Amino acid sequence: METTAERRVLVVEDDRAIADAVAARLRAEGFLVQVVGDGPSAVESARQDPPDAIVLDVMLPGFDGLEVCRRIQAERPTPVLMLTARGEETDLLVGLAVGADDYMAKPFSMRELAARVHALLRRVNKVAVAPKAGPPTLRLGDLEINQAERRVLRAGAEKHLTPTEFDLLVHLARAPRTVLPRERLLAEVWGWADASGTRTVDSHIKGLRRKLGADLIRTVHGVGYALEVDR
Repeated sequence: METTAERRVLVVEDDRAIADAVAARLRAEGFLVQVVGDGPSAVESARQDPPDAIVLDVMLPGFDGLEVCRRIQAERPTPVLMLTARGEETDLLVGLAVGADDYMAKPFSMRELAARVHALLRRVNKVAVAPKAGPPTLRLGDLEINQAERRVLRAGAEKHLTPTEFDLLVHLARAPRTVLPRERLLAEVWGWADASGTRTVDSHIKGLRRKLGADLIRTVHGVGYALEVDR
């Protein structure tokens, strides 16, 4: 297992029993954990002592987890695992749109939560040490992806993607018109090998379609997705 020494995780959860259970599991994994129970405290904590990752409940006093995520990401991009008791797809898409990298619906397994946090941090490390070799810009039809600057344009208009959306798009763009299974995308983009997280992929795909156009990504039911552009 990767080293967790001095890796800090901020847990934002107003249900004390859940917060204590999450904190105990993450501390057992070797993380340094701080727990806060409301929106304003979460933003202030992240500003004063920036964490390496955040486990963030959607429903919070003060202001909700969506606003917490929006404010924190505006100051410093940070991996966020969002917790929600609600299953509405709109809520999940909004969470991903404001910068969350992944989400889990309550009730959830503490083992799975710990694994998701490890995966988030592995992904951040992978991006940080990724070699700069290869074409800095991918041009596919009217889609332009500048990998060095992490910028995306379609038909000349810049599209603002979250870090996860960008990484997902790059994976699809490196194999245009090739169907990539959800499980493969989950493993390569999120570093998560358990297929139970494939709904996360689906939600991020919906976010990409909303920003880039519904025609860009084709669904192959029961398999995965393909980028529908000229090679």
